[in-house]
Amino acid sequence: MSNLERQLREDRVLRNAAHALFKADIERVKTDLEEKTVGKRALDRARDGAAELLDNAQAKVGDNIGIVALLFGAIALWFARNPIMAMFTGEAGEEDDTPQPPMGDDT
Repeated sequence: MSNLERQLREDRVLRNAAHALFKADIERVKTDLEEKTVGKRALDRARDGAAELLDNAQAKVGDNIGIVALLFGAIALWFARNPIMAMFTGEAGEEDDTPQPPMGDDT
């Protein structure tokens, strides 16, 4: 047998082995897709990402609890700014919507 024939046989064996691996991979993907739809896979991936994000956020908050408390306090003060300002200035906080008579009219 010549070197060319031997090389051809070796190449065929390699090609057939690669083809068998490819078919096995295709079958595995098909069975995976039958078990879960694309929507379920996307939902699982989003859920895993959200869980990881929450874990990272909790770790960061644990390291910087003072800064987080200061941030929430600032947000609370921002939403309560009008009533607080009304306390210090003596205003009622809300304007009176009742109509007032004109100033120069004595009738």
